[in-house]
Amino acid sequence: MASDSESKEIIELNVGGVHYTTTFATLLTDKNSLLYEIFSDAKSNGIKDSKGRYFLDRDGVLFRYILDFLRDKQIHLPEGFRERARLRKEAEHFRLDSMVECMQQERDARPSGSITIGYRGSFQFGKDGLADVKFRKLSRLLVCGRVALCRDVFGDTLNESRDPDHGGPDRYTSRFFLKHCFIEQAFDMLHEQGFRMAGSCGSGTAGSVAEPKPGVDAEENRWNHYNEFVFVRD
Repeated sequence: MASDSESKEIIELNVGGVHYTTTFATLLTDKNSLLYEIFSDAKSNGIKDSKGRYFLDRDGVLFRYILDFLRDKQIHLPEGFRERARLRKEAEHFRLDSMVECMQQERDARPSGSITIGYRGSFQFGKDGLADVKFRKLSRLLVCGRVALCRDVFGDTLNESRDPDHGGPDRYTSRFFLKHCFIEQAFDMLHEQGFRMAGSCGSGTAGSVAEPKPGVDAEENRWNHYNEFVFVRD
């Protein structure tokens, strides 16, 4: 076991290729953790890289949050953080039960609500001489819901330029949209925040026999459609 003087020593780590500098005392904070098991007797349990840094074969980027928790006993995640499931897996690996419990409490405390994702799009088809054509063409992903909830889920991917903030975060809006047009990415972000799809609907938007506007492909215009997906979190 590390002595009091040794526990105050600075230690350099190589976690999955990402380098950290901390102290033995920080790594020995939780006596039930795998880190305590390794570094309480680092001379016999520790593996070093070619530079003499102690090596851990884990997710180096997420390890910063492990260190933060050992220092502060709190979890501080950036807005729009999308890797909670992976971080929990890292906490479970290091046997940081208090961190796992803290993450569960945070998850249980998240407010309930609903968010609707809508988009207007079309299907594209390859033409002679055009091999590289996207099958699905989306112009914009619309986001409707309570402002605070939308901001919490989508973070910096949320574009609020069409809805200047004239009220507080508890108001509702139907004018947000995302800075990308990948609907699967939006679904993944909602799923990672504990939302589930409750319903969806769609309709064609090109029922008119009128000629399309100049520059609009008639075949593509024929396949225009609008869809909405409602996600809820209890």
